[in-house]
Amino acid sequence: MGFEKFGKISYIRETKVAPFVDYLEQGKVMATRCRSCGKMYFPPRMDCEQCMTSDNMEWKEIVNEWKILTYTVSEFAPTGFEDDVPYILAIAESAEGLRVFTRLSKDVKEEQLQSDMKFKLAPVRLPDGKITYELQPLEEG
Repeated sequence: MGFEKFGKISYIRETKVAPFVDYLEQGKVMATRCRSCGKMYFPPRMDCEQCMTSDNMEWKEIVNEWKILTYTVSEFAPTGFEDDVPYILAIAESAEGLRVFTRLSKDVKEEQLQSDMKFKLAPVRLPDGKITYELQPLEEG
């Protein structure tokens, strides 16, 4: 199985990180980590840009706590996303220092955002059966 089941629009079918989709389907959000230098990647990569290794990567479940660094409300969309507007796009940072550019859940409205809010990355099943992820508020407790 390739990468064709990921995202609203799949631009590639084959990738070294195809297991990422399987993990999402299991409800797990995984990063990759280089065993040689320890650098972590999300979205996952199977080649380490820091030490240039491509045969020493491992899958690692992330500490799923994120804070938003910045966001924007998209009122216009690229082809294939026109029915989704408006939506919030954010750059978020994890407790482990990973950064991601992704969408916020449609359940989160801009006026609800607060600087101390915490989020989790959660797998989301799309209407066509594909899977992706989004930021959702982290329920404390």
